Amino acid sequence: MRDFQFPGRSPVRATEAVAATSHPLSTLAAIDMLRSGGNAMDAAVCAAAVQAVVEPQSTGIGGDCFVLYCPAGQGDVLAFNGSGRAPAKATVDWYLEKGFDRIPLQGPHAVTVPGAVDAWTRLLEDHGRKGLADALAPAIHYAENGYVVHDRVAFDWAEPETDLSADEHAARIFLPGGKAPKAGDVHRQPELAATLRIIARQGRAGFYEGAVADDIVSRLNALGGLHSLEDFAATKGDYVAPVSTSYGGHDIHQMPPNNQGLTALLMLNVLSGFKLGGLDPNGAERLHLEIEAGRLAYRDRDRFVGDQEHVPVPVKQLLSAAYADRLHAEIDRERAMMHLPRLDLPGSDTVYISIVDRDRNAVSFINSTYYSFGSGVVGPKSGVVLQNRGTSFRLDPAHPNAIAPGKRPMHTIMPGMATKNGRVVMPFGVMGGGYQPFGHVHLLTNMIDFGMDPQQALDAPRVFYNDDIVEAERSVSAEAVEGLRRRGHRIAEPHHPLGGGQAVLIDWEKGTLTGASDPRKDGLALGY
Repeated sequence: MRDFQFPGRSPVRATEAVAATSHPLSTLAAIDMLRSGGNAMDAAVCAAAVQAVVEPQSTGIGGDCFVLYCPAGQGDVLAFNGSGRAPAKATVDWYLEKGFDRIPLQGPHAVTVPGAVDAWTRLLEDHGRKGLADALAPAIHYAENGYVVHDRVAFDWAEPETDLSADEHAARIFLPGGKAPKAGDVHRQPELAATLRIIARQGRAGFYEGAVADDIVSRLNALGGLHSLEDFAATKGDYVAPVSTSYGGHDIHQMPPNNQGLTALLMLNVLSGFKLGGLDPNGAERLHLEIEAGRLAYRDRDRFVGDQEHVPVPVKQLLSAAYADRLHAEIDRERAMMHLPRLDLPGSDTVYISIVDRDRNAVSFINSTYYSFGSGVVGPKSGVVLQNRGTSFRLDPAHPNAIAPGKRPMHTIMPGMATKNGRVVMPFGVMGGGYQPFGHVHLLTNMIDFGMDPQQALDAPRVFYNDDIVEAERSVSAEAVEGLRRRGHRIAEPHHPLGGGQAVLIDWEKGTLTGASDPRKDGLALGY
């Protein structure tokens, strides 16, 4: 089924274990961890820590993570919410009284307390075989001794030069000589190496208490932030119940709100009524139906999704068959809908990791600081880049995603897991901020409806509806583009690659694994 226009790479096939990440050093670290006796969770945390160093624009210990995990690949899928919260002093009234009309993209008010380190330590304690020191060792090595900047990383790094230069500590670390490193340059982060050593020795307390927390909170407070040491000390992730739907004989699992994962499930529910398998996988009709299902699902995401500890979210009703039928009826196969609100779905920089080990422990792991280099605020002594997840909050007190003390924002990063008959079929994910539900659905329908292998499914041409325009990659055929135009869509070429994903497919009968990694990123899958 290789009928798309650019040649793809081959999938990776193995029997023992496969790791797929968006960076070669991260994938190698995961494989080394697996071959030294670690399991999938050890390997995932190790890989995420490496990427916190070598993809500093995308992720870091100043960010958040979400994880879906299935021990031995059978039974219940476990979900862990490692996203951070707003400071205890953060209220809608405070921001409105100070003249804010939205939470800024950068600066201290964009920073929610990072949840990643708490999540890493908890997940290793509960599910890993190795300790935190082993998991962090490769990341410490690269931060201290240097790493070669890869091509996609360099492409992403160059864009926020102006933003990085606004923070003296960010500029000192990430703009050596006043410029972003180029592909092939060697970059070091000695401050971050020292911080990772503290965490390796002290565990969670090494980040949320003591010198590292003091450094971060002092910097945020100096810039006008509302954060406190108590906010950091109180940070704690949670095991939560996944949200799920069925599609094409598979059960698809996502994180519950505050995560946007149910957006992909809404899309799948709507598309299940169209029998996509009879269409051209890269044709205008298939792409149009995906676009329209996405527009409906994102409308509901923006209306309903918030932190369920603070607001009710009607998950059951949204994922019901009756509601899917209502949405399905709104779609015209030959014409774009005119009644939906305009969508603003910014992309972001994220890392996603998919690993299955020899015992078939399956982990779907995603980690991010959101926008490129997050908030642009960096701990001066710790070298920690702080995320800007707070910018997702609303300043409308009636909105379910309104900022509030200790509340988590609506979150875009979403790991996925597909199961069938009680066993894992595939941990998967597609990065890219607001694009991620589109990416999940495109990957799954490519495989389930059109029989593609995971690599073909990731390689295939993509479209994305954003800001009243359909972004169509160059590999989308001229015929398909014209068919979308006839249906009333405005078309433009995206300025950046649309997302980037990884997946590991399990064949239980053959005893094999098939891994894939998106060519839109620097990464790869490896197995043995």
